[in-house]
Amino acid sequence: MANWFECKVRYDKMMENGLLKKVNEPYLVDALSFTEAEARIIEEQTPFISGDFSISAVKRTKISEIFRDDTADKWYLAKVAFITIDEKTAVEKKTTSLILVAGSDFKNAYDNFMDGMKGTMADFELVSLAETPLMDVYGAKLLAGSKTAEE
Repeated sequence: MANWFECKVRYDKMMENGLLKKVNEPYLVDALSFTEAEARIIEEQTPFISGDFSISAVKRTKISEIFRDDTADKWYLAKVAFITIDEKTAVEKKTTSLILVAGSDFKNAYDNFMDGMKGTMADFELVSLAETPLMDVYGAKLLAGSKTAEE
């Protein structure tokens, strides 16, 4: 199971009008520890950022799964309630889970979420679906190559 960490990268970004603006952009990284998450985000962002940058925050997330779409440029957070029934008491129980879904817009993210949930045997209810500020998601790297483990 993946351990997802949200890492915030602070740097001076060249805006479209030519001015430099200090930004603090969030990224998601699959890592075993806070130290590895910081090292991974530095490794991934170094080729894309000219000049100095710093990691302003690293925090663990409760994201359980990611539904990718290579054509999408936005990330949406789906809060899902899985519905189970206790066999002894016959009481309905809801367990929430967070799933990150790629989508070019809200409808596309919803469609990608529903496609990702097609094989699910459990009953579920989509509680919320909201756009996140995440810029990119970096999965775990395999030892032999540069492809991610989830590909």
